[in-house]
Amino acid sequence: MTGYLTPLARALPSSVPFTGPETLERRQGRAFRARLGANESVFGPSPLAIAAMRAAAAEAWMYGDPENHDLKHALAAHHGVTPAHVVVGPGIDNLLNLICRLTLEPGVPVVTSLGAYPTFVFHVEGFGGALSRVPYRDDHEDPQALLNRARATGARLLYLANPDNPMGSHHPGAVIEEMVAALPAHTLLLLDEAYADLAPEGTLPRIAADHPQVIRLRTFSKGHGLAGARVGYALAAPELARAFDKVRDHFGMSRIGQAGALAALADRDWLASVKRRIEAARARVARIAGANGLRALPSATNFVAVDCGKDGDFARRVLEESLARGLFIRMPGVAPLDRCIRVSLGPDPVLDVFEEVLPQALAAATAPAG
Repeated sequence: MTGYLTPLARALPSSVPFTGPETLERRQGRAFRARLGANESVFGPSPLAIAAMRAAAAEAWMYGDPENHDLKHALAAHHGVTPAHVVVGPGIDNLLNLICRLTLEPGVPVVTSLGAYPTFVFHVEGFGGALSRVPYRDDHEDPQALLNRARATGARLLYLANPDNPMGSHHPGAVIEEMVAALPAHTLLLLDEAYADLAPEGTLPRIAADHPQVIRLRTFSKGHGLAGARVGYALAAPELARAFDKVRDHFGMSRIGQAGALAALADRDWLASVKRRIEAARARVARIAGANGLRALPSATNFVAVDCGKDGDFARRVLEESLARGLFIRMPGVAPLDRCIRVSLGPDPVLDVFEEVLPQALAAATAPAG
């Protein structure tokens, strides 16, 4: 088979950015007691979205609307832009892939943060981009360092998530506005706002809808609880948005996903209730961490990074011991971020498992080997 591949494809490892919880369950031979590792909304989707998807399931014999007309118009109205500013796709991950396909050739410079969302790196490497990464600063992505590196390398793409994954930190909107104003003329900013629905007041920047150097990326996977439906979208100047039509899968959005997203977008009360429950869960995770001598970092997302107080090797042992006890969590992969474990927020029954397992995992991780 490899004889048919391009040289670039032959050089790539056969890997995925994340090992899914289902894979881990198969390895362990049992289901997890609590699934708190994938930044999903454990609170689930709006009942109205569930009803809409159930109704649409009877029409699953038909392809979804290839123009995503109703959803694009609803999103345009929601954001105060025109439908020409909106691109719909099966998740931010797919949209990042399309952007890389549209903009990258082997050797084209790309800048991101060291330890930031690994799926973006996966797509950049898949198209041969020349990655340059800058460290986090005080558990935040560093906008000025990213800009400096973009200037120095001539980067065509600059990727920043705000709020951030994996640390849950965020910058005020004004900081992002300053970053946009200072973009080099050759650089396109990919602003991943997956957690925008959950961010504190003042986090989202004011950026002109027609700005020619910014693509904002949003999703229904987090606050709206539709990770399994795979619905994401981008907001961009119409010329940038039209470019997606050159390469996107025009039948990539299912009728069920489109229907669920439409209903979820309209149910503002459900989203508000999820935000309230996330705030309560965030406070509980902080209390659990503190009771075990750990520190929960401030979070603007639906997960919390918990500082284990030592190095990455210790945090990995805590992670492994948690998985062995039926608690699915994850952790950042790069030092010094990897001193932390990352815990998704959810209702009390799943946080009860976290509260039970964490001291056991810490004790096992601290015990002498052998």
